[in-house]
Amino acid sequence: MGRFLLRRLAYLIVLVVIATAATYLLAAVALNPRSNFEGRNPPPPPEVVDARLDELNLNDKTPITDRFTRWVSGLVRSDLGLTVDGGSVNDEMGRRVWVSLRLLLIGSLLGTLAGVAAGAYSAVKQYNFSDHAITLVSFVILSVNTVVLAVFLANAGTSFNNAVGNRVVYNTGEYSPGLEGWTSEGIVDRLKHLILPSLVLVLQGFAFYSRYQRNSMLDVLGSDFVRTARSVGLPWWRVVVTYALRNAILPVITIAGIVFSTMLGANVLVEKVFSWPGVASYALDALLSSDYAPVQGFVLLMATVFVIVNLLVDILYGIADPRVTIG
Repeated sequence: MGRFLLRRLAYLIVLVVIATAATYLLAAVALNPRSNFEGRNPPPPPEVVDARLDELNLNDKTPITDRFTRWVSGLVRSDLGLTVDGGSVNDEMGRRVWVSLRLLLIGSLLGTLAGVAAGAYSAVKQYNFSDHAITLVSFVILSVNTVVLAVFLANAGTSFNNAVGNRVVYNTGEYSPGLEGWTSEGIVDRLKHLILPSLVLVLQGFAFYSRYQRNSMLDVLGSDFVRTARSVGLPWWRVVVTYALRNAILPVITIAGIVFSTMLGANVLVEKVFSWPGVASYALDALLSSDYAPVQGFVLLMATVFVIVNLLVDILYGIADPRVTIG
């Protein structure tokens, strides 16, 4: 198990290196940081612009390999570089990363639990009304674009507030101005801001996992060991939870890494729609302004999170099925 995880970790680290290097090279070729200095009145002298871009390691006149080498040398010192405005990428991402992870992890965890439970229940109640209802809801969510779903929930939240005559949920920002502290009132306010954006991720996770879990559960429920457990008089709920669900969840665990990568992409759009001040919206704004240092930091962070999640998936697979020997 230990040797397998080390090999797996080495493989994933190589993927992180390739992903970050490819992203840097593509961004350096496609983006134009010089455009941030164009159109100013009065226009800055070209030599001043070049000097500023050299300082920021964004000068397109400098060979890409030299810029990349300088960026890597800074990365070794835990320095992600400077933005086109001269700000520290480390400081900005350090402030925003926990905001993003709070939204992403809560949405992913709740979506996974809800989807697995709904899929298992749907399989047990196959062809009943509840099964058809869960299937319909899942397919509707899967067919709706993330942006459309986020905008719909944002508008629904406003309508709900108007209907009850109170601000129960918020559809912009992380907290209300003046309530930055982690007081009881501040925590309640943050939860109200968290409900709608996290609900988007919860619904998408629910839709993905419920479909996989239902199909996997149906295969297991038709197995010989389930019929044997029933024939010896074990309660149906115990057969489902102890025997069927534990075996049916194994295929779902194997696709958890893939689903999580989809959630990473959805998180970018969710943060933008709900004006959530996370690292994903920060990277998207940087991309639109041709500022690729924050984009590079975001890709490195998300690739690292993806590596950690995939290692956890491998460990959970071995825990869920002790018969599996990984080595």
